[in-house]
Amino acid sequence: MPHRTPLPRDFFDRPVLEVAPDLLGRTLVRTTPEGTIEVRLTEVEAYDGSTDPGSHAYRGRTARNATMFGPPGHAYVYFIYGMWFAMNLVCGPVDRASAVLLRAGEITEGAELARTRRPTARKDSQLAQGPARLATALDVDRALNGVDICTGPGSALSVLEGEPVDRDRVRSGPRTGVGGEGAVHPWRFWIDGDPTVSPYRAHTPRRRSQKAT
Repeated sequence: MPHRTPLPRDFFDRPVLEVAPDLLGRTLVRTTPEGTIEVRLTEVEAYDGSTDPGSHAYRGRTARNATMFGPPGHAYVYFIYGMWFAMNLVCGPVDRASAVLLRAGEITEGAELARTRRPTARKDSQLAQGPARLATALDVDRALNGVDICTGPGSALSVLEGEPVDRDRVRSGPRTGVGGEGAVHPWRFWIDGDPTVSPYRAHTPRRRSQKAT
């Protein structure tokens, strides 16, 4: 069946602003010893390396962001807020350091397993609603950083052709929680009206504590 065909590496070897909206409707597959979970992607964000102030790679290569520099078709996983993991898919040419953050999706297979990892979710539409929730439901951690997602069935992570979304259903806007110059880019993409899309939250600057005088 065509929709079960893994996406090839050249799908990811394109500019990030082409890849990001084209990922909507595709099927992310996470395979673990406990079972397999499949997620229909409904919300993503693009990050464009050294040209993008919102990107981890804006100031160059580090040990943390090295996976972003390629090759395309690999997972970039990082730890946020000292509590959660988030997963990106690397795209574009080597050394461009662009990636797509997977923000949300609809779990189409393995919901029972996902519920054991997300017991606080009140309904299934919340199981993978947000990047940290998605990573938790799929048991994604730093061990998957750098994993090749183009090796096909049986790999820990892969992305299938799925059912691409009609472009008239794709919406775009500012990225969640991105401040400064990066806040102006409308590089968050989502499927209009889908209940799994996460609520938008603008960047809130942290307040510095003031000493009593």
